[in-house]
Amino acid sequence: MSKAIDKRYKNAVQVINKAGGTPVPVTDNTIAILKHIVEEEHLDFIMAFKTKRSQTMEQLKESTGLSEDEINTHVNALAKKGLIMNQSSRSGLMIFRLMPFVNVGVYEYTFMKKLDYNEWEKELAQLYKKLNDESAGRMLANYEAIVNQYLPTMRPIDRTVPYTENFETGDPIDIVIDQEIEVPEEKIISTQNVEEIIQKFDEIAVGHCYCRHFRDLIGESCKQTDLRENCFTFGKSARYTAEQGFARMISKEEALEILKKSEKDGLVHKAYHPNMDFNREEDSICNCCSDCCGQAKNITSNLSNFVAHVDLDLCTGCGTCVEKCYSGAKELNDEGKAETLEERCIGCGICAAFCPEGAISLVEKRRVVRLAPPRSNFER
Repeated sequence: MSKAIDKRYKNAVQVINKAGGTPVPVTDNTIAILKHIVEEEHLDFIMAFKTKRSQTMEQLKESTGLSEDEINTHVNALAKKGLIMNQSSRSGLMIFRLMPFVNVGVYEYTFMKKLDYNEWEKELAQLYKKLNDESAGRMLANYEAIVNQYLPTMRPIDRTVPYTENFETGDPIDIVIDQEIEVPEEKIISTQNVEEIIQKFDEIAVGHCYCRHFRDLIGESCKQTDLRENCFTFGKSARYTAEQGFARMISKEEALEILKKSEKDGLVHKAYHPNMDFNREEDSICNCCSDCCGQAKNITSNLSNFVAHVDLDLCTGCGTCVEKCYSGAKELNDEGKAETLEERCIGCGICAAFCPEGAISLVEKRRVVRLAPPRSNFER
């Protein structure tokens, strides 16, 4: 491929990087990712989003000089790659939005569909693995600066929705309202029951967990669960993922059945909101394992409304909570009793759900939990 074509792909990578999500470095590898998913004929259309990420049909006609039919040809091809979202606004106006490589875009949409395990998918997974490895190298080289300077101000990416029932007893998990806790001024969506979130939406789609699918493709399959199809999208996100073949529309009843299976495997409910604006309704829910989840393996920030509290008189030191904890927030103390490392607890309630003694409750404590895995996680 000529240097001129390579430059066009490089320019397109830079434009996609401005589309939001997590920016990727402009390297030979990220250029290779774009070459793998997009033909050269679509590059000029991508460049039309250089100054404006979201455009209407009339705006695209002006910025591209193309007819409506020509624009739709590009849109249809790129939407199936997860690079363009084509959905109507609340007023009914069709909006075309350029999507990023990661969080949320090509990576998530490509690997959440039902896989064929063909060479194209495996090659793309290896390209993303190389991207992850390169990112880990940068994290390792700048670990102290990232942890001490960037992490303390990092915006929350997702919101944890807690478990509500102890599996051993069938009793509700105790929720303790601590009147002394200072509640932040920021308005936060109050729905703290994952079933209630499901009930809010008439349009629900389910796709496969992209993190676990990615790990399957690179030969590092999940050790925690065999579940794959349990990633939910709602509203216009559901319409988009279903229309492009990334997911399938389902009923509320089927969604609740999938949630119950996810809970039995100890997967964490994480709600995502448009543009990380927690005052807006959820647009997706992931059910995350600690083995594959990108947020568990990288430096991240989470909005939590609870922290787990252990009743040391009831705790027998069985270690179940330590084993089940997603974020490494549980440990046994010198007396062999479980304790919570509050700075790492995301308030998911998995420990309380699986505790055979019912010794763990959730205390209301709204805060941002910023997590940094140890340096060894980034060593390859």
